[in-house]
Amino acid sequence: MSPVPTAPARRRRFGWPQRVFSQVLLMQLAIATGVTVLATGLFLAPLSAQLDDQAMRRALAIAETTASPEVADELLGSRPTAGGPVQAKAERIRKATGAEYVVIMDMRGVRWSHTAPRQIGRVVSTDPSDALAGHEVMEIDSGTLGRSARGKVPLRDDSGTIVGAVSVGIEYDSVRARLLAAIPGLLAYAGGALAVGALAAYLISRRLQRQTHDLAFSDIAALLAEREAMLHGIREGVVALDASGRIRLMNDEAQRLLGLGPEAEGRPLDEVLGEGRTTDVLAGRVTGEDLLTVRGSRVLITNRMPTDDGGAVATLRDRTELEQLGRELDSTRGLIDALRAQDHEHANRLHTLLGLLELKMHEEAVEYVTEVVGVHRATAEQVTEKIHDPLLAALLVGKATVAAERGVSLRIAPGTLLPDRLVDPRGLVTVVGNLVDNALDAATGSSEPLIEVELRAEGRTAVLRIADSGLGVPPDQRELIFTEGWSTKELPVHGKRGLGLALVRRLAERQGGSARVREAQGGGAEFTVVLPEALTEPGLAAAVEAR
Repeated sequence: MSPVPTAPARRRRFGWPQRVFSQVLLMQLAIATGVTVLATGLFLAPLSAQLDDQAMRRALAIAETTASPEVADELLGSRPTAGGPVQAKAERIRKATGAEYVVIMDMRGVRWSHTAPRQIGRVVSTDPSDALAGHEVMEIDSGTLGRSARGKVPLRDDSGTIVGAVSVGIEYDSVRARLLAAIPGLLAYAGGALAVGALAAYLISRRLQRQTHDLAFSDIAALLAEREAMLHGIREGVVALDASGRIRLMNDEAQRLLGLGPEAEGRPLDEVLGEGRTTDVLAGRVTGEDLLTVRGSRVLITNRMPTDDGGAVATLRDRTELEQLGRELDSTRGLIDALRAQDHEHANRLHTLLGLLELKMHEEAVEYVTEVVGVHRATAEQVTEKIHDPLLAALLVGKATVAAERGVSLRIAPGTLLPDRLVDPRGLVTVVGNLVDNALDAATGSSEPLIEVELRAEGRTAVLRIADSGLGVPPDQRELIFTEGWSTKELPVHGKRGLGLALVRRLAERQGGSARVREAQGGGAEFTVVLPEALTEPGLAAAVEAR
């Protein structure tokens, strides 16, 4: 036996339906029914009044036709009897027009005609004073023959003198019958309109059923709430675009990564982000998976998925920390390579020194040590003499050691002079480190491996120039190399290349400067970076040191 449903279950079974299809259909049917009933009622209300008015005007017209001078002469020349000429004429008119009665009276209100002959000679049951006073009267009233639509006019002789009145009545039941006869046709039209409305409601509800996947309103509300919670809770940026490229929504993480606010929603993507690779990737003008892009100081991984309505949903992942770790790993490897090179060179020098001592060649040993120490000291002194910032000086000394290990000569250009009053030393270290690494890769293997570094100050502007003896950069690629994700090198272990030069240009442009490349003298590539406002005023730097 199946279990008997409980009272709450029975109430749910016969209660308000949950599905969108059912609810919308019932609501639309209720609206269509209500509109049909209202329209029918609004039509029937004036119809009754119109039929009454038509009946009264018809009675008045019959009365006006009856009230002729001939009838007035007959009234004055006879007596009120059932066989008199006035009664005969009145009955003839009544039968011809289909009126309920035609009553002709004198100035005293005495009837000279009536459908019931026994009423002739008696005073009328309704007040005839208005008609006897010369006024036309239309009314719905009750008399000896029941409720009727009446028309009363004065009866005048040839001279225009009022000698009596004519009262014509039309049976009110005939008016009601006409009204009732009109109702079935009206209801037929109303039923047809209701059927069309029901069909339209059904079709609209079916369409909504397909579009909402036959979910209940509560389910849709729950899905929206869950979507909002999910979008704003995940740690990936989500940007939804419509078919025209406008931002439909952005979660909190996307706003943070792109540096935008809630006011960006509803605006075109190109207007909000401006020109650049990030805009091209989000708009779908650059295609692919896990596309690299730089927004401000952040390195982002972007994927884009088109939607059925012509729009798209893009996801953003912050790769800045991972990229920084990768660069720190590269720096650490460079330092390890430098230490390994120094250790190898130091071991060779120690072996040489040990051999000189064992051969009792003490003077030669002293000269050898003096020469070796002098070379390292000269390199460090050459760098620190022209570059006063300790971070940049240490970076170039380390890069010089790595370059020497790889057989590349790194030299400081004669015009180099950079004071120790940088606004952002770490930013300049990033720029110099990226460019020196690229130059070192390019110069390695050339006939005369050489890197020349020039750093100089022009007021508060820092100008950086790094040239190498490599193959150079073709003219058609001199702008492309500054694009995120573009590189001619093999992928490193930690991830993707193609961000170093992009970060260099982004850092320069963020400070109002520029980064460009051209052919160096004697071949190779020459990168020039201009950083306005990169140095503080001399007086300000002195005040900071004094404190």
